[in-house]
Amino acid sequence: MTTTEPAPGGVPDNEIFVDGADWEDVVDAVVDDTITVNMGPQHPSTHGVLRLVLELDGETVLRVKPVVGYLHTGIEKNAEYRTWVQGTTFFTRMDYLAPLHNELAFCLGTERLLGIEVPERAQVIRVIMTEFNRIASHLVWLATGGMELGSTTMMTAGFREREHILDLFESQSGLRMNHAYIRPGGLAIDVTDDFTQRCEALLELLPKKIVEYEDLLLRNPIWNDRLRGIGIIDAERCYALGVTGPLLRAAGVPYDLRKAQPYSGIERFDFDVPTETAGDSFARFLVRIEEMRQSMRIIRQALDVLPGGPVMVEDREIAWPSQQALGPDGIGNDPEYIRHIMGESMESLINHFKLVTQGFTVPAGQVYEAIESPRGELGYAITSTGTNKPYRVHVREPSFVNLQAADEMSSGHMVSDVVVVVASLDPVMGGVDR
Repeated sequence: MTTTEPAPGGVPDNEIFVDGADWEDVVDAVVDDTITVNMGPQHPSTHGVLRLVLELDGETVLRVKPVVGYLHTGIEKNAEYRTWVQGTTFFTRMDYLAPLHNELAFCLGTERLLGIEVPERAQVIRVIMTEFNRIASHLVWLATGGMELGSTTMMTAGFREREHILDLFESQSGLRMNHAYIRPGGLAIDVTDDFTQRCEALLELLPKKIVEYEDLLLRNPIWNDRLRGIGIIDAERCYALGVTGPLLRAAGVPYDLRKAQPYSGIERFDFDVPTETAGDSFARFLVRIEEMRQSMRIIRQALDVLPGGPVMVEDREIAWPSQQALGPDGIGNDPEYIRHIMGESMESLINHFKLVTQGFTVPAGQVYEAIESPRGELGYAITSTGTNKPYRVHVREPSFVNLQAADEMSSGHMVSDVVVVVASLDPVMGGVDR
């Protein structure tokens, strides 16, 4: 039975209470109650098919539980049934915003098992392409993050500049994404004659655009209010959770594998590791903006020292004959020579056919090769049993590792702030659900 008459002690007339119940117990039960809601997996702010289970007290977040697996591709398992060269076509599809980084990490591990040294020209081109890929990835982060916070101008601007970088990738590999351009032993093909000119044009365009982004966002009161003080995580918790990349550097730790554990000849280039100390979403914004500038600094130096020579190891057990063809200027993939060896040399044709269909064998062993992807430490643990296919490839994917910090970074904030936290994590579900 219920009534609206006031109980002894002065409950307001418009309150409804249960006869015989202790009013304080009723109030405590209502106050202590929480609600569980789903954000995703089909939600415009979860960066893919990511499901977040939110435990809320009103609109205050108590706990965030990421649920993954909605995009499972089985890439790691599929690689066990493909040759070493074919593996690149799988791993490039994991983090589809940083495909060249996945190709590079896999190929570096394979090359360590083979005990081979990649030609210098191929190393420098790898650096140029992966640094442009880092910029393109950060542009997508900035564009999508801006869109989720209501800045459609930032969305269109970010994707606009990314298109120029994808044009460069398409001109060299034939594809805008999922390139399979970096191969064990070097590159699939040499760069075009206008490669340097295309890169120079980008280096002239991008710095001006980054200044425009800063003019749009740095003093924007909405952008500042939504990002400052949101999603704070300090260095100690980053260490505990294994968080790397811009999140760790925004917490004040200047850790970057390009400096700490150089690879692919990047140690010859001078650049700084941007850091901030606030550890919040705004600090991560500042770090990524400066990282784009440092990537352009690396590219500028790499173009200045780009040497001639082959882009694939001169080993007929690994490289296709067409990949070893050098023109008179010492640059690979001379069309006349390719037609000669494929049309007139039966031995080269047979060797090419065997390498394409059967691949090459890799000595038995285990390696772990890690590089600095746009999202942090990207590591490949590769096991070979001495056959033409990997026995096992396990990927330490930074999106997967960093995502576990979402709970800690969101706790105590409002539901709307979860959107900011996830955006600042910059997860790519293709890598998480590999």
